[in-house]
Amino acid sequence: MKAIPYGRQHMTQEDIDIVVETLKSDYLTQGPKIAEFETDFAQYVGSTYAVALANGTAALHLCAMALGLKASEKVITTPITFAASANCIRYCGGEVVFSDIDPETYLLDINKVRALLESAPKGTYKGIIPVDFAGRANDLEAFRALADEFDLWIIEDSCHSPGGFFKNSKGETQNCGNGNYADLAIFSFHPVKHIASGEGGMITTNDKALYEKLLQLRTHGIVKNNDAYTNSIEFAGGIEDYPGWYMEMQNLGYNYRITDFQAALGASQLKRANDGLQKRRQIASVYKNAFLEQPFIKGQSGVIEGHAYHLYVIEVEDRLGLYNHLRSKNIYAQIHYIPCHLMPYYREFGWKEGDFPNAENYYKHCISLPMFPTLTEAEQALVIKEIKTFYSEKY
Repeated sequence: MKAIPYGRQHMTQEDIDIVVETLKSDYLTQGPKIAEFETDFAQYVGSTYAVALANGTAALHLCAMALGLKASEKVITTPITFAASANCIRYCGGEVVFSDIDPETYLLDINKVRALLESAPKGTYKGIIPVDFAGRANDLEAFRALADEFDLWIIEDSCHSPGGFFKNSKGETQNCGNGNYADLAIFSFHPVKHIASGEGGMITTNDKALYEKLLQLRTHGIVKNNDAYTNSIEFAGGIEDYPGWYMEMQNLGYNYRITDFQAALGASQLKRANDGLQKRRQIASVYKNAFLEQPFIKGQSGVIEGHAYHLYVIEVEDRLGLYNHLRSKNIYAQIHYIPCHLMPYYREFGWKEGDFPNAENYYKHCISLPMFPTLTEAEQALVIKEIKTFYSEKY
């Protein structure tokens, strides 16, 4: 039987053709496909600006840099996320402060974040990184109000949620990454994500100054053909008189550029992103109904308005037994995630088991089921059947 992974990319002939066309063009990097992808993606999420990058981790790093995070400054995030959400703080020398999740949503619990902020002098913390875990959108309006109260910035980690949304207090749909509440938002184009470009990432924002800073940081901190030159080298005619070879490194940046053929692939995949999102939501509905009121289910993602369903998570007893049973049937479910604060690296900072009971309890029971748009009805039926078979003798 063909293996069923938890996630799978889908390439069409159109995707392949646009990549081949780009490979035959004059540009492999720093060409027109990147700007086209950025424009299309900004329009998709509803932001003013978008900056394409090598990957989602690079996007997180540049966000922290652009917001001016300095050594020893504290930033709050969730322990239930991929490590990069926390690591970007450490890249800048900052201090990661984890806060527990809401056991119902699996998202950063805003009430616990408030308690953390109120327990310390104002100015202790610099920012918050809420994660739209599994594809469920955070209430960014509420986080924005809290951030403004304590003079914090927000990076929205939307790697799991392109196309996801929440409703604000006025009942208005707010797309993940639209820039209305977070200072910056980031997305990933890893193969198991909604939009796959091999590797790749995107930052979205409505802040022009941050946008311009990100463009510099993406390319070594260098500006070229720019009216913001600051070097003491002077040319009589001003900006018009600078020779074509002239450039300035104004900040310490990185080479975090994406290639043109990756951008072309991402733009092609973006064209059918809504179709894929609709299929994910249909798959989620089938899972929800199949596991409704089943005695072995402690919790599940369910059907949530605006959920983008990068993952569909169920919580069960004997998670390891189920995981191994599914693997024996060529069904490769996955676990998302081992809590970051229990990783050996973060334990060195004093974090330990017992610090975040909700996150740790979630981890002991969670398992992510196959979730991707090309998952067939027969494959999903088999996943459900094997889960029920495993627990049939236990309940």
